[in-house]
Amino acid sequence: MGARGGPDPSTVRLPGPWTHRAVSANGIRLHVAECGEGPLVVLLHGFPEFWWTWRHQLTGLAEAGYRAVAVDLRGYGDSDKPPRGYDLWTLAGDVAGLIRALGESEARIVGHDWGGLIGWTVAALHPRLVHSLTAVAAPHPLAVRAAIVRDPRGQGRATTSYALGFQLPRWPERSLRADGGARVERIMRRWAGSSWAASADFAQAAAHNRRAIQIPAVAHCAMEYYRWALRSQLRAEGRRFAAAVARPTGMPVLQVHGAADPCLLERTARTSVRWTGAGLDHRVLPGIGHFPHQERPTETTALIREFLAG
Repeated sequence: MGARGGPDPSTVRLPGPWTHRAVSANGIRLHVAECGEGPLVVLLHGFPEFWWTWRHQLTGLAEAGYRAVAVDLRGYGDSDKPPRGYDLWTLAGDVAGLIRALGESEARIVGHDWGGLIGWTVAALHPRLVHSLTAVAAPHPLAVRAAIVRDPRGQGRATTSYALGFQLPRWPERSLRADGGARVERIMRRWAGSSWAASADFAQAAAHNRRAIQIPAVAHCAMEYYRWALRSQLRAEGRRFAAAVARPTGMPVLQVHGAADPCLLERTARTSVRWTGAGLDHRVLPGIGHFPHQERPTETTALIREFLAG
């Protein structure tokens, strides 16, 4: 057990055909799981998960001749959990530092949910480090911001249904940890497609994520992502960030989105083309919810491999 009564962070180092290690980047220590050799692919998870969400892609990309590295984002899993730095500026700096710390001059970035928003930001702020971007269930940050206002009954309602509650102090953290992390499973089930939500694979993923959210400080750090996202819109920092990421990306972008995603809507993702200077390959998976890489792992991995090879 951890010092504050939760699981030890090392419990996320689940065994498999990958190796675990800590990497120092951007002033913090990041835990990574690594598999394969070849061009670097950095895999960035979303909420409410950790590196293990990429278990299928780690092996699938390694088999295709890539060095696949899945990281626990700042505040998650076995990575450091500092009191600050949960803004997209700093989170993008973590990924940029990680790429350099891994000894590479560039990487193919694959991100889901928050990991995808970070990927878009790295592509904008550190373009020389990004060979290509794959955004899984992750519209461009400015596409999300615009859709909340312009599509209030769609993306606006989808976002406020959970993100507003995350702004409250302390209560969201307690609710995520209560009953062995049961709320994490409810969130995943609500966001997932019905087929995967009824599967044994979902049950296993939910159990791992429920345990991981109880690691001391993880629930609080996860909420800080959402708190920065809302509060920055009311400050000059939000305007500066919007200006910084408004320039179209200079590298190819693949979007993989579930048609039934109730969290980040497919029609919101489609508007990301406005910020893709080198072109957008937008793929929609019918009947799939917010977790395409887990709900349909073989097809999603094949799409990523095809895109990277091209």
